[in-house]
Formats: sequence, structure tokens, C-alpha cells
Amino acid sequence: MGISASQVKELRDMTGAGMMECKKALTEAEGDMDKAVDLLREWGVAKVAKKAGRATNEGTIMALVAEDGKSGAVFELNCETDFVGMNEKFKGYAEKITKIALDKKIADVEALKADAEVNEIITDCVHVMGENTQLARVAFAEAAGVCSYIHMGGKIGVLMSFDVEGIDPTSDAFVAYGRDVAMQVAAMSPVAPNRDAVPADVVAKEMEIYKAQAAASGKPENIQE
Repeated sequence: MGISASQVKELRDMTGAGMMECKKALTEAEGDMDKAVDLLREWGVAKVAKKAGRATNEGTIMALVAEDGKSGAVFELNCETDFVGMNEKFKGYAEKITKIALDKKIADVEALKADAEVNEIITDCVHVMGENTQLARVAFAEAAGVCSYIHMGGKIGVLMSFDVEGIDPTSDAFVAYGRDVAMQVAAMSPVAPNRDAVPADVVAKEMEIYKAQAAASGKPENIQE
């Protein structure tokens, strides 16, 4: 019988197991959800299932740039406690997944969740670290030059792409420049890279706020504008 994507998702949500494992279990169980859960437990994914419902409010962010400096990926892996989130072994799992995102140019977290290799890493991470672990966010960038910056040991991550010609994106000067810009992004959290790219609705909203402030202070209408 055919197994639908919604069935696979339901089993994944119930157990936290990988997409491929869920599909295999459902196929062998002929679509019976309870039997599929039992199969996952028999296959050693029971620990994942027990922890799947627990909150994942901690974690780490990892960023990697390709050797040629022209592409990069940034990825957030969530866990239950800050203790695990700061653990070097846990960060090692995050780095492996970030490397996969970089090599396969994955920019969508759902596509990352569907990757069999990623699911194997997550399953191993849950077994070793003992906490519910979830893929949170991923981004991929490809440009003339790409730089990254990680702040506070993995609490904030920035991936910067630069559309410039005639540069060596691997040079020490460019890498240092790119890191400085990325550091400012981490500090300021800008809504856009430049004035022209600011969304029109954001501009309109801010204009309303400042005009209201000016009006409240007694400024005439032409000064408010």
C-alpha cells in the first residue's frame, strides 16, 4: 500500500524519528500507526520518541564558508538545556549538519529534515546527548564573497554575502572586513542591507510613529513631514 506524506509527518511528529525511518516503519506496518511506533522502538529509536515532546529552547548556531569563499551556510540546532547547547560534542553535530547544508546548497529547513544523512546525525545526537533535538533554521548564500560571524559561542549567527567584483574572497583583508561587517549585523540586527532595500511597509510604519511624536511635541504639519 502507498504511504502518504501526511502519515510520515504524523509519525515523525509523534516520535521525533527521521523521515526515512518513519516511512520505512509505516511501510512495514502497512500504514498502522501504532505498529509503526513499535517498530521504531524496536529499531532503537525509542529514546528519540520519549524525548520528542520536550521543549527545545536552547541550542547552538553554526556557520561555515566554503574554501573558495563564495558560498556559506548558517544553521541552528536546538536542544533542551544550555548545558547541552554549549557542549562541544553537540556543537560537533551542528557542524556536521551545517557542512551538509553547505555542500548540498540547502536553504530550507524542511529540505534539511528530509535528508537521510541529517536524520542519522540527529538520531545519534539524541542517543548520545540524551535530549530532544530539533532542526530550527538554515540559510545558504552564494555570491562573489561570503563571510560569517558567530557571537557569544553560538547564540547569534550571521552569514553575509557581498556582491562585488575583482576581489579575492579568501584574502585576509576581505575576510577581516567581512567579519567586521557581520559583527555589526549581529550587534544591530538591521532589517535590510541598505536604505533602498528597507520594506515599504516598515518605512510607512516608522514614518507614522515619528510624525505622531512630532505632532505630540507641538510641531506644525509641514515640520512633521
